[in-house]
Amino acid sequence: MKASEGRVGRTFIIRLEEGDVVPDCIERFAAEKKISHGYAVIVGGLEGGEVVVGPRDSRGMPPEPMYLPLEGAHEVSGVGVLAPDESGRPVLHMHAALGRSGQTVTGCLRRGVKTWIVSEVALVEIVGAKAVRVKDAATGFSLLRPG
Repeated sequence: MKASEGRVGRTFIIRLEEGDVVPDCIERFAAEKKISHGYAVIVGGLEGGEVVVGPRDSRGMPPEPMYLPLEGAHEVSGVGVLAPDESGRPVLHMHAALGRSGQTVTGCLRRGVKTWIVSEVALVEIVGAKAVRVKDAATGFSLLRPG
């Protein structure tokens, strides 16, 4: 295990509106506010795009992601960690549970997932933490490297 210590900085309440793309608009907001590290919690509605729901083969390297399209509006509850990539751009890694009609999909929000009517985000800045997302050659993932 590797870790970096920080302290809570600013806290923002963000309303995402119809069509806002998650996590793109949260990353853009973080860049505008000069937030490099933090965590985000989301509740509300999402639709469209795709969610990463796991690798096809748990042991194959590099992992081949499986994508599941979001068809129709889904309720969402999720959390993510914000940290800069090697160029300093804030990148949000967010996983969420999305429900519709008694069915739940859980996965990583990427590839065009959009807000349906409204979603609410609490974004908490972490000040003083030292961590960067670094591309890992074996997996192809941008892995968090604290310290």
